[in-house]
Amino acid sequence: MQYNEFARTGKQVARIGYGAMGLGGAFGSFDEAEGIRSVLTYLERGGNFIDTARHYGKSEEILGKALAQWKGERPFLASKIQSHGPDNTRWCLPPAVEETFPRHLIRQNTEDSLRRLGVDSLDLMQLHLYWPTWGTSGYWLDELLTLKAEGKIEAIGVSMPDCRADLCLPLVMAGAVDAVQIIYNLFDPTPLDCVIPICQQHNVAIIARCVLDEGGLTGFLTEDLAFEPQDFRQTFFGEVPRTQYIERVDALKEFVPQHAGSLAKLALKFVLKHPGVTTAISSMHIERFAIENMEAAAEPPLSDEAFYELRTRHRWVRNFYTKKYWQQNDLDAANAVEAAQHGQS
Repeated sequence: MQYNEFARTGKQVARIGYGAMGLGGAFGSFDEAEGIRSVLTYLERGGNFIDTARHYGKSEEILGKALAQWKGERPFLASKIQSHGPDNTRWCLPPAVEETFPRHLIRQNTEDSLRRLGVDSLDLMQLHLYWPTWGTSGYWLDELLTLKAEGKIEAIGVSMPDCRADLCLPLVMAGAVDAVQIIYNLFDPTPLDCVIPICQQHNVAIIARCVLDEGGLTGFLTEDLAFEPQDFRQTFFGEVPRTQYIERVDALKEFVPQHAGSLAKLALKFVLKHPGVTTAISSMHIERFAIENMEAAAEPPLSDEAFYELRTRHRWVRNFYTKKYWQQNDLDAANAVEAAQHGQS
């Protein structure tokens, strides 16, 4: 396993991190016992970075059970404040910060996370949403800084809502955060253009997520694959005809096995190529996912030539979160609010 220093904390973290969203059921049903085993397998193989959130259902509770069984050194623990709001439009339309993170919610969420995880402090607490319209200071940042001063959290970060990673730059350049979590994968390498190098300049950690494009880059998707109702990938992979997505993935097979042992490992190695990526998180609630992801760290890095070809010839910049966040009932509600604000009927 390769390790990086996590920004200003001075701590070394594994470059492949454990994404715990799957432990909340976002990818369909799973066996809790296997979820715990997957955490322990990840830790046993040298992993030490775990990312979860209050928004992820029972994820923190399950992690707490796994940590209670773990006999080694405590891993780096990151969680996120659950954004407040009645619908999904807060993820796609900039709301007021007072609506999204009301006063005292940050402290309440942090104390809930500590209790569920069974720990006294978190290495990183992130806002699960940030919009530049909120500015680079305010009560929301003050509350995080107070928790930091109290020793309940060590570092502060934000998680960006979708593919628009550059929305985090005001905070980064103001020196207000220690870390940003962004979508970055083989299909969408745009963070390489400015976000990653600017974060390097300001000593801000990069947590890359969706590195497997919600699993699509592993090659698992077929035209007739059915998802469980609670699995959000049902809408994610419905943004374009599946044949189009599958064709894009099939085109990557020319790089396997010469440059990577599998499509999943190719996608992970692409993200890990740039030294500015502190850690790349992927959902590992299934034990074999944890094993394969950790194996990617043992392979030689991509050659400069393969990396350049993937970055330029296979980029496919698009936002597959449209149906997830811009649902019609949410849009109708947002339009009604906007009309009322403008005195329209």
